[in-house]
Amino acid sequence: MAESRTYANGNPGNTEPRGRTENSADLRKLYLSVRATTQALAAPLSAEDQTIQSMPDASPAKWHRAHTTWFFETFLLRPHARGYTVFDETYNYLFNSYYEAVGERHPRPARGMLSRPGVNEIDAYRAHVDEAMLNFIDTGAEEWAQLIELGLNHEEQHQELLLTDIKHAFSLNPTCPLYLPPGKSAAEANDNAPGQGWLEIANGQYTLGHAGETFAFDNEGPEHCVFLHDARIADRPVSIGEYLEFIADGGYRQPEFWLSDGWDAVRKNGWEAPAYWERDGAAWTTYTLHGRLPVREDEPVTHVSYYEAAAYAAWADKRLPSEAEWEVAARMHAAANGQTSAMNPHPRPLVPGFCQDVWEWTGSGYLPYPGFRAAHGAVGEYNGKFMVNQMVLRGRSCATPPGHERVTYRNFFGPAARWQFSGLRLAEDT
Repeated sequence: MAESRTYANGNPGNTEPRGRTENSADLRKLYLSVRATTQALAAPLSAEDQTIQSMPDASPAKWHRAHTTWFFETFLLRPHARGYTVFDETYNYLFNSYYEAVGERHPRPARGMLSRPGVNEIDAYRAHVDEAMLNFIDTGAEEWAQLIELGLNHEEQHQELLLTDIKHAFSLNPTCPLYLPPGKSAAEANDNAPGQGWLEIANGQYTLGHAGETFAFDNEGPEHCVFLHDARIADRPVSIGEYLEFIADGGYRQPEFWLSDGWDAVRKNGWEAPAYWERDGAAWTTYTLHGRLPVREDEPVTHVSYYEAAAYAAWADKRLPSEAEWEVAARMHAAANGQTSAMNPHPRPLVPGFCQDVWEWTGSGYLPYPGFRAAHGAVGEYNGKFMVNQMVLRGRSCATPPGHERVTYRNFFGPAARWQFSGLRLAEDT
């Protein structure tokens, strides 16, 4: 992986799940913090950097900055802020992502063609909306506090996407540009990962899903009961050193370990290692936000697809955990260590701690929990419409904003996706 936790420089902020933010002073503070973070993440990028789109699944950094602003303008200022003046009517078409109820939108694969509006116009758009939003908050927006909080958590998701997308774009540049200079961790000794332990899950009924005063997306609830059989789950993700053994043993050349679609993807795409890896003689290097660096065997393997994760698990004579097993084990680990969250930060590379700064594929398809109901209106499209043909990932990555992570968080991507910071941990029946 070789990326330091991206938000570790300076004040990382609160890493516990945030409580509901309902008074105007706290809401204003949170709004300013999240919006400033987006600007800071884009600051190392030139106008050209912010405009490119390297593949249909990625978006330009400029688009992320505009779309998160569009969210506040569309769902809060337009309908609820008296006297608000729309910045530019064309932006409703340019920066709508997938909200059918809002209207037509510019095709996602062509976002990189939007050389205009430029980054300066996007700065002006953000400033215009920020001024209106702060006035909206200051003059009594408590009624809309939860919708504002949704918009801020939505922006934090796009902060992570901004980093993963620019990494993919930079990786295609033969000069291997640096988003940021390497941190001290890049020069540390390359040690073996700590020995793998196991957390036991006893046969029985468990409570799963979000309930409480902290923010959560709608797909994290409702809270419900699940029944699990005796199993155990690894206490850390699979390391690069362990994954190198899979590669050396011909794992990418043996179809018996692969799902049919996964084997098709291997042959079609020529996969022989995780995304961003290249051989340098007998050794492997990986492209990172800090440039191209040697792989470190003591780090979690990352940028693997669900297909690769499942193949590695089959090769190791194990399986991927279900998302229910993952959440139950994370709660157990948190309780045993006196934590309110299993997602507390930790140094890298691999150290004791359940979450290890890499999204972890589970064996669970992305489906609604029992009793789930999508919200009315356009915001109801936020998660529910994607509950098909996706696999669930749990945890967090080095690009996840502090405070955004929680034990019930359900990330999801298609099984072939590799540009996210995605890894795996093992499980088995007992």
